[in-house]
Amino acid sequence: MSAEVAVPLELDMSRGRRTLVWRDWVSLAKPRIVSLLVLCEAMTMIAAARGLPSPGVLLAALAGGALTAGGASAVNCWYDRDIDRSMRRTCDRPLPAGRITASQALWFGGTLTAAGTLLLGFGANWLAAALALGGAVFYAVIYTMVLKRSTPLNIVIGGAAGAFPPLVGWAAVQGTLAWPALALFAVIFLWTPPHFWSLALLLRRDYDSVNVPMLPSLIGARRTHRRILLYIAALVFASEVPALAFGARYAIAATLLAAVYLGLGVWASLRRGPRAAVLLFHWSLAYLALLFVAAAVAVG
Repeated sequence: MSAEVAVPLELDMSRGRRTLVWRDWVSLAKPRIVSLLVLCEAMTMIAAARGLPSPGVLLAALAGGALTAGGASAVNCWYDRDIDRSMRRTCDRPLPAGRITASQALWFGGTLTAAGTLLLGFGANWLAAALALGGAVFYAVIYTMVLKRSTPLNIVIGGAAGAFPPLVGWAAVQGTLAWPALALFAVIFLWTPPHFWSLALLLRRDYDSVNVPMLPSLIGARRTHRRILLYIAALVFASEVPALAFGARYAIAATLLAAVYLGLGVWASLRRGPRAAVLLFHWSLAYLALLFVAAAVAVG
């Protein structure tokens, strides 16, 4: 009887290990972050095409963008494995937990980035491929290896890495860049610091424990909230600039979304608690997604 039970139990444990390994590889690419970047790229492509782009270009550009961003994320996990080991939020990631080796993660990241660049180049055009590769290098090298541990401006400057998807999407459709793509780049660039600082408010102890100079650790919660409000105010103005290309429907949506974001920012600065930071963080994600959807819908 015990032997009969042992075989299916071993099979179940084997399946569990395979599932865990599969999930570990996917987690290196940070799919939740990548999905938001791909959404921004897709909506920019629709706006640039004034409708749906050709299916082949659309699929190649989105898959290529996802692969390059995922590859850069894997390199980020490879480089940050030492500090990830010491932070509660990240200590169970595949590298610090020992489920994937450092060399495996580095090869994985490099392979994804190369595959995404080639897919974009052959499936869309080489300008889009170069821009996607530039964003990946900016994130993996400039932000992760140079800025993150050395300056409180890490996310201010490094946030440019996440702003490349509108450039990639526009270039994939048009074969060149134009000012609306640059305006959308500026929107994400200004959105990134208040978005990340609201998360850093929640993770302040983690960053303190590994000496990463995130703003809340250096200037405290009260002044960080003020800085968040300044960036949201700048974002309000920047988000209206694309209306010159996308029209009144986009302008109305951008105004309403920005009003909610600014209102939540003021409320969070008055409350200055974990719940306020959580709501502000989650709304920032919804804000960016809805703003780019509004750009695509407005020209459709």
